Amino acid sequence: MKDFIQNETTRKIVFIVLAVLCLTPLISSPIALALGFLLAVFIGNPFEKHLHRYIHLLLQISIVGLGFGLKLDEALHAGKTGLMLTVVSIVTVMGLGFILGKIFKLERPLSYLLSAGTAICGGSAIAAVSPIIKPSTKQISLALAIVFTLNSIALFIYPAIGHLLNLSQEQFGLWCAVGIHDTSSVVGAAGKYGDEALKVATTVKLARALWIIPVSLITMFIFKNKESKIKIPWFIGYFILAILLNTYFPVLEQFSTSITVLAKSGLNLTLFFIGSTLSLQTLKSIGFKPLLTAVLLWVTISIGSLLYIIH
Repeated sequence: MKDFIQNETTRKIVFIVLAVLCLTPLISSPIALALGFLLAVFIGNPFEKHLHRYIHLLLQISIVGLGFGLKLDEALHAGKTGLMLTVVSIVTVMGLGFILGKIFKLERPLSYLLSAGTAICGGSAIAAVSPIIKPSTKQISLALAIVFTLNSIALFIYPAIGHLLNLSQEQFGLWCAVGIHDTSSVVGAAGKYGDEALKVATTVKLARALWIIPVSLITMFIFKNKESKIKIPWFIGYFILAILLNTYFPVLEQFSTSITVLAKSGLNLTLFFIGSTLSLQTLKSIGFKPLLTAVLLWVTISIGSLLYIIH
């Protein structure tokens, strides 16, 4: 299929045009992800080798930008609301992941990567615990491929389910933050649902991401590796700083709306980039047992958190 457009220059032009299009209000988050995936399938990603290093940076900058759309009292309320659900869901998923890994006889590092990715924040959690448990490159790639695939599905089905069940903005934002793996897809799905859902989802998800630190410490104990360094998500501190600036410096309010709009555009572009790094070859490399394990973990956390939020 990638022979559809053979000229490298033409591929680059198509990529840049679509990327610019994703920065406009014409393209929603799910569509941006789909455009990236379709580009990867039909003509290939001409910038794939260089793109990975920019995806996380763009995501972090965009999330910090969203902080200028929040007030401190809103952030504290959202964080307090999601605290208990966060703790229960992380413990449940990590425990269930261990059990499923034993049942399906998965390699221990792969099982742990899938559990951590589902429990906390997808690719970021996988990247954080990988240096500690020292999985093979194939195991890391497989875990990331599965997580990104499920993220892509969640970006489409979560808003549809939310509207079907008539969830409030706060309920949906909380559900996204707990049930969807990666921050990019959480923000994408919540942003499609509404501004209030986006505020709740972003705050709760970033508070959840801080659990990378205690989980990494526990991982060092489990895998008996005291030499590894813990990756701390420092950009969350800048997100909090943005909230404080927006709360205590009213002069910034005239710029906050513009910054938030730019941040949302940046997140759309991030999802386009993520979609463009996926391919049919990557999807075909996913084994049945690892995929089934990840799906069971995801369904458990999705349904469990939804029932908790509704009732």
